[in-house]
Amino acid sequence: MSASSPIYVVGHKNPDADSICSALAYAAFKEARGESGYLAARCGNTNARIDAILSRFHTPLPLYLSDVRPRVEDVMVADVHSVAETASCAEALEFIDRHGHRLVPVLNAEQKLIGTVTAPQLAHAFLPQIAEPKKMRLVTTDLNSIARTLNAEVIFLGAEPDRVEELYVRIGAMDIGTFWRMSLEEGIPADRSIIVVGDRSDVQLKAIDLGVRALVISGGRKVHVSIVSAAQARGVSLIISSFDTATTAWLIRTAGRLAPLIDRKFASVSADARLSDIRKKIGSTSAPAFLVLGENGRLRGILTKTDMLKPVPTRLVLVDHNELTQAVTGADEVTITEIIDHHRLAPMATPQPILFINEPVGSTCTIVADLFRRHGLQPGADLAGLMMSGLISDTLHLQSPTSSAKDAEVLAWLETHADIKAKALAELIFSSGSVILAHPAATIVRSDFKIYQEEEVPFSVSQVEELGFDNFWIHAEEIATALDDLRKIERLAFAALLVTDINTQNSLLLVKGDPEFIRRISYALVEQDEIFDLPGVVSRKKQLIPYLTSLLREMRG
Repeated sequence: MSASSPIYVVGHKNPDADSICSALAYAAFKEARGESGYLAARCGNTNARIDAILSRFHTPLPLYLSDVRPRVEDVMVADVHSVAETASCAEALEFIDRHGHRLVPVLNAEQKLIGTVTAPQLAHAFLPQIAEPKKMRLVTTDLNSIARTLNAEVIFLGAEPDRVEELYVRIGAMDIGTFWRMSLEEGIPADRSIIVVGDRSDVQLKAIDLGVRALVISGGRKVHVSIVSAAQARGVSLIISSFDTATTAWLIRTAGRLAPLIDRKFASVSADARLSDIRKKIGSTSAPAFLVLGENGRLRGILTKTDMLKPVPTRLVLVDHNELTQAVTGADEVTITEIIDHHRLAPMATPQPILFINEPVGSTCTIVADLFRRHGLQPGADLAGLMMSGLISDTLHLQSPTSSAKDAEVLAWLETHADIKAKALAELIFSSGSVILAHPAATIVRSDFKIYQEEEVPFSVSQVEELGFDNFWIHAEEIATALDDLRKIERLAFAALLVTDINTQNSLLLVKGDPEFIRRISYALVEQDEIFDLPGVVSRKKQLIPYLTSLLREMRG
């Protein structure tokens, strides 16, 4: 991700209509204020009610965001450079100088990573080898690479200038007889010799006569036409270097192929690997960096230990909740910039001050719509309808105990901007299909599912809203089994499902878990064990959760 990565506006896991609609609405509010980069997201599946709302107001589903834990690709250097397997040492040295990389990635012809070369490796390759002076002259390369490295003027290239071969670099700086006698004593054949010489025509002619592989004229000196003719006749390559003799000889050595120096045992990681895992791995290795690979071994980037200290660019705005247990996975590892909510405060610490709006109203959409109203911004008909939907759904069309005077006031204001009346919209929302009939039991018990922790006891409460209880009773046994499975999977003390009848404003409570806790529930048991009748209870937040937490406090006491 780059610095321009979006800021995700996201609700809680297993989202309800208010969570989805408030995320869409708050992203739209930011855009209306000229604040770009905000993107509505969700971290759970939708349901028939949400789908009906989005379809009615011509709005696509928000982006699905299942996990925001920082990945290698979030902090790696993506603008990574590389050299080819056929490159010369000179090209690798130039690469290091130009890009400042401590590690040079090497790719093959298929653009796949095959290894690396480091600056220390290159430096060691050119250290003087006093014990074996002959090796100090050896270079494995081809004539074209030599010409490129010297940026030379090519007068004539002999046969097979691209052939990679072992050549020996000699400087013609002494008497011709002495010079060549030393060459013979070292056992260096003429056709494997590269002679570097200035404007000494006697050495030039002698080298050509012996048939050396290449004659390199240093100092940018021009050569007589007779020298050129002789070289062409003998098949001796002739090039002119603008550098002095010593520099030319050294540069020819750097024209050697990089291949022998490539370290093919390199440290690599996947671009999708979690940073938390890589931090453990990188701390126990001496590798200067990790090569980041994508599919089929393609190079995606480089990750250094310094990169691990970079701030992660992912940023979140949480809507309709303020508890990390309900947030998208990884929310505690990225930056939370804002929270817009109407629930109780949960223990959450942020490393820096943030904007936190929390109001005792019936829905988050009420808060967002009020922001539009207070800033003099007029929502379009579809956007107003979305905010109405979240408000109506969460307050049961103002019938829930969580409803406030502000909810009613804001709903009336939104109605003036929408193309539908609140009563008609409520009928559409609450008749949009039965969750129980539309989904298997395992999905039902995770509908509007939230995990809580009170008195060090973890528990969950899910909620579904139905038109009557008939559908629930038909499937009660399988739903009870699924709820108990959920409790075991999530390792909870107990799990509860609140089934609310929108018509009568009453609920049934199904509970699975700690027998001692269940015995303390004072509501009347109905026909089956662990199902309680809760007349007048429709709000999880304002009615059920306070009651359950009071029972937990009693048990602790």
